[in-house]
Amino acid sequence: MVMTSSSSDSKPGINEAPSKKLGDSSPELGDSNSSEKLGDSSPELGDSNSSEELGDSEESVFCLFMKEGDCKDSFTAWEVCVEEAKKKNEDFVPKCREFTATMYNCMLAHSDYYQPILLAEKVYYEDEETMKEIEEAEKNKVKQDISQEDDVAATKLAQG
Repeated sequence: MVMTSSSSDSKPGINEAPSKKLGDSSPELGDSNSSEKLGDSSPELGDSNSSEELGDSEESVFCLFMKEGDCKDSFTAWEVCVEEAKKKNEDFVPKCREFTATMYNCMLAHSDYYQPILLAEKVYYEDEETMKEIEEAEKNKVKQDISQEDDVAATKLAQG
């Protein structure tokens, strides 16, 4: 079934191209100037700023979540410590250890709210431990394979 437009109908039929009379400024597929038509505000793939913006937005969601809970004060103190350490090019882990412990203890005390963060941390460390176990097993297998190859080579030499 082919639909076409009548002379009185201004809408294109299914098999007709849309009219450009309406000033359609949307970019066409394959149009090399499509980024110009989209404007400068839309990040393109490979744009170095787009990945930074994504990271900032993810961090801000995390920060907002942390600050909306009962551990707002301890999180803010930890955040200030981390920012100061970064400004001085210092390792924030040892410098902010006390703030981290205070914040973590607060999160445990209010685990009903901070459950998603605590669970994510647990999964992260379980995955990290699993990866260490896999790497260790692979190292042991390589050592075992080398040992077996050495045994075979020694047997061949002895048979000679």
